[in-house]
Amino acid sequence: MKKIWINNYEQGVATDANVAQYSSIPDVFLHSVERFSSRVAYRNFGTSLTFYQTGLLTKYFASFLQNHLQVKRGERIAIMMPNVLQYPVAIFGALRAGMVVVNVNPLYTPRELAYQLNNSGATTIIILENFANTLSSIIEQTQIKNIIIARIGDLLGSIKGRVINFAVRYIKKMIAEYNLPNTISFNRAIELGKQKPFVEVALSLDDLAMLQYTGGTTGTAKGAMLTHGNICANMAQAREWIKNKLIFGEETFVTPLPLYHIFSLTVNLMIACNVGATNVLITNPRDIKSFIKILRHTKTTVITGVNTLFNALLDNPDFAKIDFSTWKLSLSGGMATQKSVAKQWYKITGLPLIEAYGLTECSPGVCVNPLNITEYTGDIGLPIPNTEVQIRDNDGCEVPIGEVGELWVKGPQVMKGYWQTDEETAKVFDKDGWLSTGDICTMDNRGFIRLIDRKKDIIVISGFNVYPNEIEEIVANMEGVREVACIGTLNEKNNEAIKIFVVRNNPSKLTKEEIISYCKKQLTAYKVPKIIEFCDELPKSNVGKVLRQKLRDQ
Repeated sequence: MKKIWINNYEQGVATDANVAQYSSIPDVFLHSVERFSSRVAYRNFGTSLTFYQTGLLTKYFASFLQNHLQVKRGERIAIMMPNVLQYPVAIFGALRAGMVVVNVNPLYTPRELAYQLNNSGATTIIILENFANTLSSIIEQTQIKNIIIARIGDLLGSIKGRVINFAVRYIKKMIAEYNLPNTISFNRAIELGKQKPFVEVALSLDDLAMLQYTGGTTGTAKGAMLTHGNICANMAQAREWIKNKLIFGEETFVTPLPLYHIFSLTVNLMIACNVGATNVLITNPRDIKSFIKILRHTKTTVITGVNTLFNALLDNPDFAKIDFSTWKLSLSGGMATQKSVAKQWYKITGLPLIEAYGLTECSPGVCVNPLNITEYTGDIGLPIPNTEVQIRDNDGCEVPIGEVGELWVKGPQVMKGYWQTDEETAKVFDKDGWLSTGDICTMDNRGFIRLIDRKKDIIVISGFNVYPNEIEEIVANMEGVREVACIGTLNEKNNEAIKIFVVRNNPSKLTKEEIISYCKKQLTAYKVPKIIEFCDELPKSNVGKVLRQKLRDQ
């Protein structure tokens, strides 16, 4: 496909970014530490770390991994924390030590956690103590040898940190009892890391940096192998895209989305670091009242989020009282942005919601709207520099401009493949290295792409993929359930919600409440079905396949 989109790039934005400027993610990080040493890099709970301080802490953490745990290059380390100051220290430190990072959702159930740890082969984990009980229940099923326990107050100063840790454990009682072997505290790990010299590990762009778990385009959870080159390329592409809008070393990013999510991981952790931005970490964005309080006391310039988060902010009358005079950019990704939300956002903030599109397999950035747009477009934007796209029909042939087809992507940000799953990798790559996204789109004659629908049945809840097969498998294991089907539908707030259709065994008296209670024990909260409908039978094809489309249409 001819790159017609480059004609609509902002003036001065190059069609090719220097994706080989840095040799690895730690190379990017260390350049920022040197260039922006005295600038605040991270802020959380009123405590700040400069780039210089963060650089030292990552060095000590890497030294601990290298000298005390004696981890080998390429070993996997799981990071299971919300947005706290220890997160950037852990991830950059682990990468400096040559480890491969496995980002883990701290709200996972024991079953989900065991699967990811075992599939990745992680041998080390750093986990916030609040979630240690989950790990405790499945630790014997895993290959984990080393457990580093972090506490919320670890990096908040000796007095404040102790007070917060005491409150979390004894006043709020947020720590469930756990029994884990071979644990060491995060602060002790840092102290031990100071005692021995650290030898920087030589890394290349081809080295594996992360296993980022996703359902991908085929619906089965697997680890996308993202190299240092993939992430560095996406950073370079972003630098080119934002250079007209943002000033390096002068911006303040607000980070409400969890850093274990690929959107936040790349945009708010990697790109923000690369441009020398101060990063305000929001540990619990669901506490909208506290979140808005932070926004009112922060000279924000960039905020990222998903449609549901922006909508929640708008629903609180205190949000409109914020001084938006410093705000430059509000970036929306992870799920489709609703026009009504974008319209209200512009009315309140004076800024358009800039919609972007990506997927885990692309590190994640593929498309984004030009940053000089003045209103919501409904498009997911233009392919970013160094990126090729095609829109193909079911036969693999490119469709004419304006026609509907599946989006295929090729570029330096595209993953190496799925971890130890050659068969799944082969399903999404063609012989020329093009990646199938599984998303149905159109492109207009200016090169702007519009997302029409998902090719598969993936459901998106607050920016996270939910896979019907997983939910169906869990519910089907319930006593009293004969058949179950799962789809995405719209709730009363016009947001996507999970709905299941259940055929009960006769004479089962299984209730909706019992199903929800069961699911809460097996699934992360956002995966738990919110709408349940009992029926006598499910629509099926001639070969017995459940026809989800008919359920959506009824």
